[in-house]
Amino acid sequence: MSTSQEPTITLYTAQTPNGVKISTLLEELGLQYKVYKINARANEQKEPWFLAINPNGRIPALTDVSPTDPTKTIRIFESGAIMQYLVSRYDPNHLMSFPPSSPEHHEMTSWLFLQNASLGPVQGQANHFFRYCAADPIPYAIDRFQGEVKRVYGVLEDHLASLGGGPYIMGEKCTIADLAHWGWVSAGPWAGVELDAFPNLKAWEERVWARPAVKKGADVPEPYNVKKILADKKLMEETSKGGREFVSKGMKLEREQNEERERRSKV
Repeated sequence: MSTSQEPTITLYTAQTPNGVKISTLLEELGLQYKVYKINARANEQKEPWFLAINPNGRIPALTDVSPTDPTKTIRIFESGAIMQYLVSRYDPNHLMSFPPSSPEHHEMTSWLFLQNASLGPVQGQANHFFRYCAADPIPYAIDRFQGEVKRVYGVLEDHLASLGGGPYIMGEKCTIADLAHWGWVSAGPWAGVELDAFPNLKAWEERVWARPAVKKGADVPEPYNVKKILADKKLMEETSKGGREFVSKGMKLEREQNEERERRSKV
C-alpha cells in the first residue's frame, strides 16, 4: 500500500491479547492503518456507534473500504475473522498464511480456531477467577480453568516438540496461527500458569516476541506492559485491583441490561 495514500483500514482496539493479534498482523504485513483506542472503562464499546460495527460490543473490530465499491464499508468483528480477512485480501504472497485450499492452509486454520475456541475462552475464565475474584475465590473454578489452560499449552508444547522445537506452529513460517496465540501465551502467568513446564512453548513465545513487527504491533494502541507487570509484584497487585473494579462494574451493567430485557419480555 502506498505510503502517500490515506489508510482505508481502521482498527478499533485496546491493549488486550485479542487486540494485539490484529495490530501485530497489520505490522507483519506492512499495512497502513488508523487506530481508534476504545475506552473500555468508559464503556465506549457499548455505545451505539460502536455496536453498529461490532454488535457484540467487544474489541477488536475493523473497518475497511470495499475493494469492489469504494462507497461501501466493510465491518468485521471477532479476531479470528479479522485475521482471515486481512490475509485473504492483503497477503497475496502468503507471508503470514498459505494458499487457500492447500493442506497447510487448512492446518493453519485449525490452529487459529484452537486459539479462538479453546485457549482464549478458558484462559479468559482463568484470568477472571484467579485474578478478579480475590474477595470470594472459587477453588473449583480456578482449578478447572487453569487446568484447561495447561492442557491446551500442553497440546502446543507437544506439537512444537514434534517439529523439533518449531520454530513456529506451522514449522519454518510464522503465520496468523502464531500471532493469534502469542498474546495469550505471553500473559499466561497472569492466569496463574507459568511457562517453565512447557520449554518448547516458552522458547516459541520468546521467538515470536523477538520479531520487530510483533514488538511494534504490541505497542498498539498503547505500550505493551504485560511483561513489566508480571515482573513486579506490587504493580501486579495494583493492576489486579483495577481489573477487579472494572470487571465488577461491567458485570453490574450487564446484569442490569439483562434484567431490563427480562422485564420488557413480561410486559
